[in-house]
Amino acid sequence: MTAKKTKKPWPTKDVMHQIYDMHLWGGNEFDFYSGIGSHNPEIINPYLESINAFLKSHNNALVVCDLGCGDFNIGKHLTPFTKKYIAIDIVENLINRNKKNYQEDNLDFYCLDISKDKLPPADCIILRQVLQHLSNTEIKNVVKKLTHYKYLILTEHLPSTNFTPNLDIISGQGIRLKQNSGVNILESPFNFKIKKEEQLHEHILKPNCGRIVTTLYQTF
Repeated sequence: MTAKKTKKPWPTKDVMHQIYDMHLWGGNEFDFYSGIGSHNPEIINPYLESINAFLKSHNNALVVCDLGCGDFNIGKHLTPFTKKYIAIDIVENLINRNKKNYQEDNLDFYCLDISKDKLPPADCIILRQVLQHLSNTEIKNVVKKLTHYKYLILTEHLPSTNFTPNLDIISGQGIRLKQNSGVNILESPFNFKIKKEEQLHEHILKPNCGRIVTTLYQTF
């Protein structure tokens, strides 16, 4: 009897291309759309206020690297408060679209796989609702690189109450919320080492839909 072959999951790059090509996060057929979490004013306005306050407190002098910039509806509001803004995403057509739509002297776009490729130097990393879509193996690869940056602003969609951190998923196959789990990079198997931690913002979603938490970490 021939053993049944297990179907291998798609590479993350292919999954993300499909999400945008099929508009699985919403939007219309004529443009890229990174989901309501990047467009709902109730979610993004308080977030932007807290991030901009942090950037301004450093006299707009930080070089920021945005890992998973998406359609750039968030990043476009942050660039005025940085020395340089480097926006990265894994979807090439999305990056090409962003290059055409957003042109500033202190802004660069790159198409990179953040779990595999070398990341550019910067003072501060922004990771907004990106790790939650990745497998633990890919998160480990990303976290190893974050020790080179002084600041990390991390946003994750988490359960509303106590949860088991870091249950594994297949990249691109939803997030951990349905398992009553969420990403906590300070816990095993990631064990990210930090000097300071500060919660910048928390948005409570409707009942049973969790919360979106933004945390500032300082590594050195």
